[in-house]
Amino acid sequence: MTRRLLNVFIVISMGFFAPTAFAQQSTWVQIESHPTLSEAQDRAQAYGALVPDLNGFAAPSGWYSLALGPFDAATAQTTLRQLRANGLIPRDSFIADGRGFGAQFWPEIGTVGSQQAQVVTPRLTAPAIAPSATDETVAEARASERLLTRPQREDLQTALQWFGFYTAAIDGAFGPGTRRSMQLWQNDQGQEPTGILTTAQRSQLLQQYGKALATLGLEVLRDDIAGVQIEAPLGLVQFDRYEAPFAHFEARDGSGVRMVLISQAGDRGTVSGLYDILQTLDVVPPNGPRSKGRDGFILRGESPTLTSETHVRLRDGHVHGFMLIWPPEQAETIARVLPKMEASLRSIGPAMDPAQGFDAAQQDVDLVSGLDIRRPIKSRSGFFVDTSGRVLTSAEMANGCGRLTINQQHPADVIFADDTIALLAPQERLAPVAVAAFARTPGRLRSTVSVAGFPYEGILGAASLTFGTLEDLRGLTGDEALLRLSMVAQPGDTGGPVFDETGAVTGVLLADTTATRTLPQDVAFARKAGDITVTLLSQGVSPTVSSATETLASQDLTARAADMTVLVSCWE
Repeated sequence: MTRRLLNVFIVISMGFFAPTAFAQQSTWVQIESHPTLSEAQDRAQAYGALVPDLNGFAAPSGWYSLALGPFDAATAQTTLRQLRANGLIPRDSFIADGRGFGAQFWPEIGTVGSQQAQVVTPRLTAPAIAPSATDETVAEARASERLLTRPQREDLQTALQWFGFYTAAIDGAFGPGTRRSMQLWQNDQGQEPTGILTTAQRSQLLQQYGKALATLGLEVLRDDIAGVQIEAPLGLVQFDRYEAPFAHFEARDGSGVRMVLISQAGDRGTVSGLYDILQTLDVVPPNGPRSKGRDGFILRGESPTLTSETHVRLRDGHVHGFMLIWPPEQAETIARVLPKMEASLRSIGPAMDPAQGFDAAQQDVDLVSGLDIRRPIKSRSGFFVDTSGRVLTSAEMANGCGRLTINQQHPADVIFADDTIALLAPQERLAPVAVAAFARTPGRLRSTVSVAGFPYEGILGAASLTFGTLEDLRGLTGDEALLRLSMVAQPGDTGGPVFDETGAVTGVLLADTTATRTLPQDVAFARKAGDITVTLLSQGVSPTVSSATETLASQDLTARAADMTVLVSCWE
């Protein structure tokens, strides 16, 4: 059967309705919830001939729930299991205790049903909380307030907290903090700020809260495939697909909000790996606070166009969590939703099957389980020139970049640039495996040279060598600072080290600046090592000079190049 996401409606204690005593003491199999009465009645009519003991209950939040029962606990479990197995109810039906059920709307009057005679009793006597035609005096409001039960007081505090007026604990005690929040709400509503809500004001506040929750559709979502349960804003998002380890929820009705449930089997190593991977995604901008422990983390990414927050936990071998993504106009709403999501997140079963949602035809190197990887504006090559991790690269990386990274992980700053080369310093000290050893002489004409770089701008993941020959010890116009090479290099190779046959660095590959004329494809230029070392010394870098005289084996040259060559990326 087609999987449907079931909504467990949130009960807002408005004081008009309460669960029946029978429902409070019984166990139910909840199968569906709907936002409108007509839809719920239609579904109840359809189910009526298929399943026994069907009932419908409404709540002031505006949702209508269908449930089977009441049963004792053992019978409820057996009924749930058998009906699921026969495909008569949705797979994510679950056991409910009935405390969230309000007024009964099904069976309808005149229909046959075991619960037809049940009576819905008010939580308080009607005069205590029913809205009056005229508002009360302060003394009358205080008197009616004394009749409120503790849960009703807590409901008022919860509503005040939702709208940002109350920040203390939900305890049902109307102390100075609660009184102050009531004054703030009254003032916001253009009413006299007495700090004591009248019956009508209490009703108004709770109706506002109920309407807000109905708009958000803040419901308990139980996803058995992901093994995750969470209170989620299902009025803003709707289920789209699974692509393990994610369950994707896209924006509903143009809300601009997206949600991702996260579920995979693993350990602390899995948590660390997920922490690193998620930070490469478009939906996790690089700016924003991060916190990470051994058993979980919180990632917040902030940009002018979107914000995301990710919570991940490890419990008993289950790495689970959620990511919420929203546009700036939803910031106030999401600020109220996030604490509820975080507090309600829990593991309820096995982790998602790694093969869940896999489609060989939809694979893409730019996606991680359906989420776009954040891509730089451009990437070029560079290489370590000292043991502190400073990197020499092409001058084109010094301009037009919001930020620079080394190997896409380490932020770096430009500390020097001229018209051909730039020197970068990592924002945190790095420990290179190898640094460049510069050649003492430019090399022998017609000798073999090679450039180490990332010709496809990082797609291959590691530096590779492109071979060619040394054609001239100066540029086309006689520039003594350049070498002319014969090799077919790619833009991604620019900034990479040029090696002679001994593995010494004879230069740095330069960008093609011959926009006014067309040169043969195999013509390339490099800035000479001697000129580079002078520049490095002027910037406080002590370059290493090579003493090698023997030709280096190709596999050793490849290994040396990989150890010292880095990917330099330019980001918005």
